[in-house]
Amino acid sequence: MNNDNNVFDMDEKQSPAPWTKWIRTGIIIIVLLFLLIVGIMNVFIVKQDEYKVVTQFGEVVRIAENPGLSAKIPFIQQVSSIPKYQMNYDITSAEINTLDKKRVLVDNYVVWGVDNPQAMISNAKTVENAESIMANFINSVIRSELGQMNFEQIINETDESARGDVNEMVGERVNELLAEDNYGISVTDVRMKRTDLPEDNEEAVYQRMISERESTAQEYLSEGDAEANRIRANTDREVKETIASAEADAEEIIGEGEAEAAEVYNAAFSRDPDFYELYKTLQTYETTVDDETVIVLPSDSPYARILMGYVD
Repeated sequence: MNNDNNVFDMDEKQSPAPWTKWIRTGIIIIVLLFLLIVGIMNVFIVKQDEYKVVTQFGEVVRIAENPGLSAKIPFIQQVSSIPKYQMNYDITSAEINTLDKKRVLVDNYVVWGVDNPQAMISNAKTVENAESIMANFINSVIRSELGQMNFEQIINETDESARGDVNEMVGERVNELLAEDNYGISVTDVRMKRTDLPEDNEEAVYQRMISERESTAQEYLSEGDAEANRIRANTDREVKETIASAEADAEEIIGEGEAEAAEVYNAAFSRDPDFYELYKTLQTYETTVDDETVIVLPSDSPYARILMGYVD
């Protein structure tokens, strides 16, 4: 009996408990989940408009440029993103001294992009550092270029030869400086957004500008008045010449007409001298007699005889 009981006890001790199977299963699931999470965390997506930079211990080991899935070594490698598209950056206002000794605050913005992400990460480290370096270069070049221009040239929006050329020269010079230090970025466009005067001399400059504009306006008005007077004088002269010519032509035509009329009168009156005498007498009445005229004539006067109807 004792032997049988000992055998039974040994069998119970050797058979595993049911809960140990669940422990093993749980451990396996946890390990698989851990591996899955680690795998997911070390897979990254490369988008169309970005570079993915893979670094290991601070050194760039790979640049992922093609869109899609990519992977890195867990815990050792890190991934950062750099935009592929063109970016805008507003540069902090800079104070410059112009050629005519004026102080001006200049606001600029720049359009730029990353050409070589590995060089940018190696030398500038981050996008923010790259923008700071680029802004320093731009401010330096702008001070140099605008320092050779007068204040009027800078603020005059219509002066394309000044403002346009400066923007191009600044962009070219900044790109040369960035390329020399191999920052992996380039400037597409630099533009002056605003030019302001410092508050301490703003009013004085405005007043001087107003005075200069008024002086220029007065010069234009004087020139306009002089030109108007010249045009009026020429017009008056031409009018007088035209009237004189027309009057001369009229006098000539009148003279010719009177000569022809005289010929006609002479031809007509020569046929009847008495009628001509009567006609001339009646013409004198038109000029000498009116409603208030009192005429005293002898009875044998030709006038009286005609008025009384005695005509031989």
